[in-house]
Parts: sequence; structure tokens; C-alpha cells
Amino acid sequence: MTTDSPVTLITGGASGIGAAVARRLLDGGGRVAVTGRGEARLKAFAEELGRPEGLLTLTGNAAEYDSVRSAVDRTLTEFGRLDTVVANAGFATHDSVADGDPAGWTEMVLTNVLGPALLVRASIDALKETRGRIVLVGSVAGFVPTPGNIYGATKWAVTGLAENTRRQVTEFGVGVTLIAPGRVETPFWDSYGSLPPGRLLTADQIADSIVWALGQPEGVDVNTVVVRPVGQPN
Repeated sequence: MTTDSPVTLITGGASGIGAAVARRLLDGGGRVAVTGRGEARLKAFAEELGRPEGLLTLTGNAAEYDSVRSAVDRTLTEFGRLDTVVANAGFATHDSVADGDPAGWTEMVLTNVLGPALLVRASIDALKETRGRIVLVGSVAGFVPTPGNIYGATKWAVTGLAENTRRQVTEFGVGVTLIAPGRVETPFWDSYGSLPPGRLLTADQIADSIVWALGQPEGVDVNTVVVRPVGQPN
């Protein structure tokens, strides 16, 4: 690892897909900053990895601009550059528009939709310098309508945000990739109460797709990657 090693900032990076990506990048000699709301979870993640030199953990809220801006600034201060941001933070209330509990919707919409936009805004100047990449973690729920699904509506917004962002930042030399997973076995399902039926992808399998997109040659911009487990029809 050197001062030229690429630097990635991952929101919601202490568990699930974000943590899997962080591990892969660290193993490959990269430097990684991960954010999360839970200080204890971030500490446990760092301890699990042996507190590697190239890992920076940052407590913060992905839906608050001051917090996101601070994460970007601290990453730049610690590592001196920023090559990639991964907007991974998000969650589902697992209810529906006709009979769900609106109490949880505001936080979900802000985290899932506003959060990625704030990360783009906070990091774009640094990414222009490195001609870096932006990865937005969406969902197949952002391509396939599901009856009453508010979470799906937030991911449709992320699908649109990814393409709208690409159309603006491509002229800056910055790439944009939307990774849209199907069902993945992660803590995402904890609030649901159980895993969904059928075969599920692993967080490591989605991390493979993200790291593959990041590893494309200079000048290549992979824009949309939808990854389902075999057997998931929708």
C-alpha cells in the first residue's frame, strides 16, 4: 500500500454489501473509508479486520449533508485523494403504501434517495481531480414494480439518479455505475423478520460486481449492472 493506492469511500460500509466491498478493496491494496451510524458496529468491523492501516471508519448519517461533507473531507485529509465513492447506505421498512406505517417512510426516503445525491455533491470536486468513479447501489426493485412497495419507489429514484448523474459528470471524466442487486442475504432482512424464500446471492457476490466495475480500464464507463440469483423471476 502506497500514497498512490486508490481510495474509496463507502457509506453504510460496516456490514452487508458495503463491508464485503471494503474487504475486497483492502485485500487488493486499496485504502478505504467506511461510514455508518453505529459507532459500535464500525468499531467491531475494524476489529474484525485487525484494524488495517488502510481503513478509516467514520460515524455519520448518510442523509445529512454536513455529515457526508465531513466524511469526504476527513477521507481526503487522511489519504490525500478520493478515487471512488460507493453510495451503499439504505434500508427498507418492508411495508406498503396502502397499509404500512408512514412513521418510517421519511427516514427511508431520505437515506435511500437523498443520501446518494448528497454523496455525489460532496465528493464530485475530489472525483474530478482523480477522474474517478461513482457507484450507486440500487435494486431490481428499481426496475420491476411491486404492488405498494415504497422501498421500490426509492430505488426507482436511484435508478433515475444514476443516469441523470452520469449525463452531467461524464464530461468531467467521472464514471457512474448503478449496481442493482436482486435478493441478497444481508442484514437488510433483519427488520423483515426472516429471509425471503428461494435462492439468495451473498454480499461477496455483489461485491464482485462492484469491484469488477471499479476495475475497468481508464475511459470505460460501465453504467448499469443488474444481478439476480438464478431462480428469481422478478
